[in-house]
Amino acid sequence: MTILTEITQRFAAAVAEAQKQGVLPEGELPQAPIDRPQNPEHGDFATSLPLRLAKLARKSPIQIAESLVPFVLPGGKPDGLIDSAWVAPPGFLNVKLSNAWLQAQVEAIREAGATFGNTQAGVGKSVQIEFVSVNPTGPVHVGHARGAVLGSALANALAAAGYDVAREYYVNDAGTQMELFYESTYVRYAQALGETGEEIPENGYRGQYLVDVGEEIAKEYGREFLDMERTAGVIAIGAVGLDRMLVAIAADLLGIGVDFDVWFREKSLFESGEFDEAMAVLEKAGYTTQRDGAKWFTSTDLGEEKDNVIVRSSGSPTYFASDIAYHRNKLERRGFDHIIDIWGADHQGHVTRMKAVLRALGIDDSRLTILISQLVTLKSGGDIVRASKRTGQIITLADLVEEVGPDACRFFFLSRAAESQMEFDLELAKKESSDNPVYYVQYAHARIAGILRQAAERNVSWDDGDVGLLVDDAELALVRKMLVLPEHIDAIAVTLAPHALPHYAVELANAFHQFYDQCRVVSSEPGDLPIMKARLKLIEAARIALARTLTLMGMSTPDTM
Repeated sequence: MTILTEITQRFAAAVAEAQKQGVLPEGELPQAPIDRPQNPEHGDFATSLPLRLAKLARKSPIQIAESLVPFVLPGGKPDGLIDSAWVAPPGFLNVKLSNAWLQAQVEAIREAGATFGNTQAGVGKSVQIEFVSVNPTGPVHVGHARGAVLGSALANALAAAGYDVAREYYVNDAGTQMELFYESTYVRYAQALGETGEEIPENGYRGQYLVDVGEEIAKEYGREFLDMERTAGVIAIGAVGLDRMLVAIAADLLGIGVDFDVWFREKSLFESGEFDEAMAVLEKAGYTTQRDGAKWFTSTDLGEEKDNVIVRSSGSPTYFASDIAYHRNKLERRGFDHIIDIWGADHQGHVTRMKAVLRALGIDDSRLTILISQLVTLKSGGDIVRASKRTGQIITLADLVEEVGPDACRFFFLSRAAESQMEFDLELAKKESSDNPVYYVQYAHARIAGILRQAAERNVSWDDGDVGLLVDDAELALVRKMLVLPEHIDAIAVTLAPHALPHYAVELANAFHQFYDQCRVVSSEPGDLPIMKARLKLIEAARIALARTLTLMGMSTPDTM
């Protein structure tokens, strides 16, 4: 249980008891958020509930708040958790945590270690997150990277909240784009062997990466595919090219700490018969029609503005049709409690139709959440860095990692909400100064590691340190900031918005730096040994909290910088 949850329950119990004793009116009362005041003088937590109850209770907010104080803190004396409760105009009820309880949390964090921050919000529930999932027709570029980082960090946070999490890449290995990729690969392979009569098809793939792939295949297989009948050769070399692209994509993603539990092949939906099953379910439910030689999903029957083609007049299924079978597989065949899709900005218009088709399949559409990852603009020296995949002038993820490093990639891509467009400042990401939040946070971790190392080299053992000596405002402020991490984990489990993590990391690093500026840790004075040991315990706990936050974001935890 987080401290926020405990305080929320304390307030709720106080209200219930006040109602029982006739101090507040009976019945369901309006809810009020529990806030953390910005000003430390206002306590650790505050609620505006008295303001919301004034009209119903026919009392002033101040009167209501004063009547609740004895129920929040019976007898008005510290009870081990709460030190004091008081009223603040115009009707807030504030509470301050006891120092003894805060001090004890240092030991609790040290004991929790790498599990600090874990909660029970999702225990017993399964969730599948499908992200990246770009056509395996070229290397991962920066447009894909944001969704990759978002998905992996969200998966980490949900796992910390107790969910059984599956990370999945949906491999679009069927359809028109793959046919163009196969043709383009065949042409580059043929050209590598001196066949000048082959040309890239219209709308084919022209990037230098495919020239390289063609040369590699030519070197390994010789004329094997050219000696086949052309159609057979294209199919055969396409499979080789596809496998090579998937290996390259996996390696590029692993370079920023993104890995998957499952690589699900679109083709398997057709080979297993699941595609036909999904289409049959739609047809039986009366949500398909034939028009202009094509099969349509009649999404207008479910409130959509237009119907959607699922099988073209040529007989080939659309991407949407494959998605229908794929989502049915996830929710019905594999039975995930909830699934999350992370799509690019160009898929915004597909969200409502995906929800509609689930309803048509008889599936509760609330089990699907679709997050849209907006566009990223790269800037260097104030200038926009442009990219174009089709012309071959692309900024790949590998290029970006080489330029700024994986940690900067992850931190900056996570620093804004997915639905917000963002600018990635390459120059800032490379700075080794406090202006760069990545450097600022990781330097805090390295600094703590250095202090602990220095103490150990002096043969100082702090296991017997007395945390009861931690009474300085900066010391307790650092403890308070550490305790917010589990609350962020619980919040992310609801909002699915991990951008809270980099902001929290900066706040935690700032709390440590402020503490370190005000409180000396390592000292040679014999009389300072007790407080030194207590502070070493404190910063050890801070290192644990910082390391856990960095790990959740998928970043490294350097001990030196």
